[in-house]
Amino acid sequence: MSDVAQGDTALVVLSERLTNSAAFGALFREGMDLVEETAAYLDGAGRAEAKTLDRAVSLTYATESMRLTTRLMQLASWLLLHRAVKEGEMTLVQANREKSKVKLTAADPGAADILEKLPEQLQALIARSMSLQSRVRRLDSTLHTPPAERASIGNPLVPQLNMLKAAFER
Repeated sequence: MSDVAQGDTALVVLSERLTNSAAFGALFREGMDLVEETAAYLDGAGRAEAKTLDRAVSLTYATESMRLTTRLMQLASWLLLHRAVKEGEMTLVQANREKSKVKLTAADPGAADILEKLPEQLQALIARSMSLQSRVRRLDSTLHTPPAERASIGNPLVPQLNMLKAAFER
């Protein structure tokens, strides 16, 4: 075996590459489509359905549709911020500073027994928004958690290569 350099090589930081991935692109499209679908529902069929509800459920409908809209606007803000990173309009460090204005924990829905009284389509939109929020939260923690310090040991394969070299020199 020839000399193996023990110098530190730069690690690829996965979080810096995630916004350029196909998975992020699909998540972005899904989020924006959900925003559009929700807006169309609340302005159309949802408005008509809300008029048929009794007073107590109608109040729940108004509350939950407002929570849904707030949640989706926060998610859309986060997605647009990270698309700007993908497009090179800002760095991940800049996005990290700006994302403090986005609340990914905002507007959690009410209790399940209350939600089940709402129209099915609204229930489905709420469930999909919660699923999207969960995935965005996981991605957010991956993107914005500082990388762990690694010990400066050089090339991590060198000790293994040296043991192999020593074993076959005997």
